[in-house]
Amino acid sequence: MPKEQVLDLFHLYANMVYRLSFSYLRSSHDAEDAVQAIFLKLIEGKAQPESGKERAFLIQVTVNYCKDILRSAWRKKTIPMDETIPFEQKEDRELFDAVMALPEKYRIAVYLHYYEGYSFPEIASFLKISPSGVSMRIHRAKDMLKKQLRSDSL
Repeated sequence: MPKEQVLDLFHLYANMVYRLSFSYLRSSHDAEDAVQAIFLKLIEGKAQPESGKERAFLIQVTVNYCKDILRSAWRKKTIPMDETIPFEQKEDRELFDAVMALPEKYRIAVYLHYYEGYSFPEIASFLKISPSGVSMRIHRAKDMLKKQLRSDSL
């Protein structure tokens, strides 16, 4: 893939790849490494997206890359760093913390649906589950968030 085309994709989708990686890996440093690794694969020609389907391709590559990182023996021996992300309002921080506290399978479905705007069938194809499975994960995640946020406000 020509470097100019990779640069165009980087400018369009690097932020999305970063956010998805962060939601999986829960570390800004690991998410930055993921963005670099994914776009480096494109530069080296190890991965080729179909024309017009670059966004979906990058999401699939990101999901697979993050799952590989989470399974690695190196990752299991590291200690996560506490990171603070600045928010303008206290409620935004509380919601972010509540979403990040969800189990991975719920957190990723919520992120792809609400932050990236994907439909249930699209998310199902990324995660290799049924659309009804995606619906159930989002429904359960919303219930968990309601309980968590209500208990925090009391």
